[in-house]
Amino acid sequence: MSNPVGWFEIYVQDMDRAKRFYESVFQTTLTRLGAPGMEMDMWSFPGDMNSYGTPGALVRMAGVPSGGNTCMVYFSCKDCAVEEARAAATGGRVHKSKMSIGEYGHIALVLDTEGNMIGLHSM
Repeated sequence: MSNPVGWFEIYVQDMDRAKRFYESVFQTTLTRLGAPGMEMDMWSFPGDMNSYGTPGALVRMAGVPSGGNTCMVYFSCKDCAVEEARAAATGGRVHKSKMSIGEYGHIALVLDTEGNMIGLHSM
C-alpha cells in the first residue's frame, strides 16, 4: 500500500467562513458534494483520483464540533510560508511558523477559522 490515506474530512461550524479561509489560503475553489437527503454540508477540495495526493472535504454536521484535532492533515505547498501568510491574513492564526524538518523540507502549523490545526508542507 503506497498511500494508505484515501480521504480526509475537516469538520467546521461555519461553512461559509471556512470555505473563504481555505479557498483564499490555497487559491482554489471548493465543490459542493452530496446526495438527496444527506444530513451534512460538504465541500470538496479539487483532486484527481488518478494523481498524487489525497482528496478530502470540509464538513458541517450536527453534533460534530470543529477544533480539538485528533489527527493532522498536511497540505502540500510550493513554499509553505506563502500559505502561512495567507492563513494569517484570512482570519486564521499561525501556531508555528515555517521551520525546517531537515531533509524532508519545511512545515508550518496554522489554525483555521474553525479552530482546526492544519499542517503546511513544502520541500
